[in-house]
Amino acid sequence: MTDAPGTIRDETGTQRTLGYVLDVGQGDGRARCTLTLDERHTNRHGVLHGGLVSVMLDNAMGATGSLAVDDSGLYPMLTISMTTNFLASARVGDTLTATGWVTGGGRRIKFIDGEIRDAGGTVIATATGVFKPLPKERMA
Repeated sequence: MTDAPGTIRDETGTQRTLGYVLDVGQGDGRARCTLTLDERHTNRHGVLHGGLVSVMLDNAMGATGSLAVDDSGLYPMLTISMTTNFLASARVGDTLTATGWVTGGGRRIKFIDGEIRDAGGTVIATATGVFKPLPKERMA
Protein backbone atom coordinates (compact mmCIF):
# COMPACT_ATOMS: atom_id res chain seq x y z
CA MET A 1 0.00 0.00 0.00
CA THR A 2 1.33 3.44 -0.94
CA ASP A 3 0.77 6.35 1.43
CA ALA A 4 -1.07 9.43 0.22
CA PRO A 5 1.04 12.52 -0.53
CA GLY A 6 1.87 14.37 2.66
CA THR A 7 1.88 11.22 4.80
CA ILE A 8 4.88 11.02 7.13
CA ARG A 9 5.57 7.56 8.53
CA ASP A 10 8.56 6.24 10.53
CA GLU A 11 10.39 9.59 10.42
CA THR A 12 11.49 9.68 14.05
CA GLY A 13 12.32 7.14 16.72
CA THR A 14 9.24 8.20 18.67
CA GLN A 15 7.04 7.74 15.63
CA ARG A 16 8.49 4.28 14.93
CA THR A 17 8.17 3.21 18.56
CA LEU A 18 4.59 4.38 19.06
CA GLY A 19 3.31 3.70 15.54
CA TYR A 20 1.50 6.95 14.77
CA VAL A 21 1.22 8.45 11.28
CA LEU A 22 1.47 12.18 10.56
CA ASP A 23 -0.55 13.68 7.69
CA VAL A 24 0.37 17.14 6.39
CA GLY A 25 -1.12 16.76 2.91
CA GLN A 26 -4.82 17.54 3.08
CA GLY A 27 -4.33 21.11 1.87
CA ASP A 28 -6.34 22.79 4.64
CA GLY A 29 -3.37 23.99 6.72
CA ARG A 30 -4.13 21.43 9.43
CA ALA A 31 -1.85 18.53 10.28
CA ARG A 32 -3.24 15.28 11.66
CA CYS A 33 -1.62 12.59 13.79
CA THR A 34 -3.41 9.21 13.69
CA LEU A 35 -2.92 6.12 15.84
CA THR A 36 -4.80 2.88 16.39
CA LEU A 37 -4.30 1.95 20.03
CA ASP A 38 -2.77 -1.30 21.19
CA GLU A 39 -1.49 -2.47 24.58
CA ARG A 40 1.71 -0.38 24.19
CA HIS A 41 -0.40 2.77 24.46
CA THR A 42 -2.27 2.10 27.71
CA ASN A 43 -1.66 2.90 31.35
CA ARG A 44 -2.05 0.47 34.27
CA HIS A 45 -5.84 0.92 34.09
CA GLY A 46 -6.02 -0.29 30.49
CA VAL A 47 -6.86 3.08 28.94
CA LEU A 48 -4.88 5.49 26.77
CA HIS A 49 -1.88 6.90 28.63
CA GLY A 50 -2.05 10.68 29.09
CA GLY A 51 1.55 11.15 28.00
CA LEU A 52 0.72 9.68 24.63
CA VAL A 53 -2.19 12.12 24.31
CA SER A 54 0.32 14.95 24.74
CA VAL A 55 2.73 13.39 22.21
CA MET A 56 -0.01 13.15 19.57
CA LEU A 57 -1.24 16.69 20.17
CA ASP A 58 2.30 18.11 20.16
CA ASN A 59 3.01 16.40 16.82
CA ALA A 60 -0.22 17.52 15.15
CA MET A 61 0.05 21.07 16.48
CA GLY A 62 3.77 21.44 15.69
CA ALA A 63 3.27 20.14 12.15
CA THR A 64 0.35 22.55 11.75
CA GLY A 65 2.71 25.38 12.70
CA SER A 66 5.19 24.02 10.19
CA LEU A 67 2.53 24.14 7.46
CA ALA A 68 2.01 27.82 8.26
CA VAL A 69 5.70 28.41 7.43
CA ASP A 70 6.30 25.88 4.63
CA ASP A 71 3.81 23.86 2.56
CA SER A 72 5.85 20.68 3.05
CA GLY A 73 4.98 20.53 6.74
CA LEU A 74 8.60 19.69 7.48
CA TYR A 75 9.83 23.06 8.77
CA PRO A 76 11.18 22.55 12.34
CA MET A 77 9.03 24.00 15.13
CA LEU A 78 9.87 24.38 18.82
CA THR A 79 7.14 23.86 21.40
CA ILE A 80 7.28 26.77 23.83
CA SER A 81 4.26 25.78 25.90
CA MET A 82 1.31 23.44 25.68
CA THR A 83 -1.67 22.92 27.96
CA THR A 84 -3.67 19.71 27.62
CA ASN A 85 -7.20 19.01 28.84
CA PHE A 86 -8.20 15.35 29.20
CA LEU A 87 -11.91 14.85 28.52
CA ALA A 88 -12.56 11.16 27.80
CA SER A 89 -10.74 7.84 27.79
CA ALA A 90 -9.84 5.57 24.89
CA ARG A 91 -9.10 1.84 24.80
CA VAL A 92 -7.17 -0.74 22.78
CA GLY A 93 -8.59 -0.92 19.25
CA ASP A 94 -9.76 2.72 19.13
CA THR A 95 -8.39 4.83 16.28
CA LEU A 96 -7.57 8.37 17.35
CA THR A 97 -6.81 11.46 15.28
CA ALA A 98 -5.17 14.57 16.70
CA THR A 99 -5.71 17.72 14.61
CA GLY A 100 -4.12 21.15 14.98
CA TRP A 101 -5.12 24.59 13.69
CA VAL A 102 -3.46 28.00 13.92
CA THR A 103 -5.42 30.52 15.99
CA GLY A 104 -3.02 33.47 15.90
CA GLY A 105 0.50 34.75 15.96
CA GLY A 106 2.84 36.00 13.31
CA ARG A 107 6.20 35.13 11.76
CA ARG A 108 8.02 34.42 15.03
CA ILE A 109 5.34 32.80 17.19
CA LYS A 110 2.31 30.64 16.34
CA PHE A 111 -0.66 30.10 18.65
CA ILE A 112 -2.13 26.69 17.86
CA ASP A 113 -5.09 24.74 19.22
CA GLY A 114 -5.61 21.02 18.89
CA GLU A 115 -7.92 18.18 19.73
CA ILE A 116 -7.98 14.39 19.64
CA ARG A 117 -11.13 12.58 18.55
CA ASP A 118 -11.91 8.90 18.27
CA ALA A 119 -13.41 7.43 15.08
CA GLY A 120 -16.92 8.03 16.44
CA GLY A 121 -16.26 11.75 16.93
CA THR A 122 -15.87 11.78 20.72
CA VAL A 123 -13.39 14.43 21.84
CA ILE A 124 -10.73 12.68 23.94
CA ALA A 125 -8.59 15.75 24.69
CA THR A 126 -7.98 19.37 23.69
CA ALA A 127 -4.87 21.52 23.86
CA THR A 128 -3.57 25.03 23.35
CA GLY A 129 0.02 25.78 22.58
CA VAL A 130 2.64 28.30 21.60
CA PHE A 131 5.12 27.25 18.92
CA LYS A 132 8.14 28.93 17.35
CA PRO A 133 9.71 28.24 13.96
CA LEU A 134 13.36 27.26 14.36
CA PRO A 135 15.55 30.12 13.10
CA LYS A 136 17.09 29.34 9.70
CA GLU A 137 20.63 29.75 11.01
CA ARG A 138 19.94 26.88 13.48
CA MET A 139 18.71 24.53 10.74
CA ALA A 140 22.16 23.85 9.23
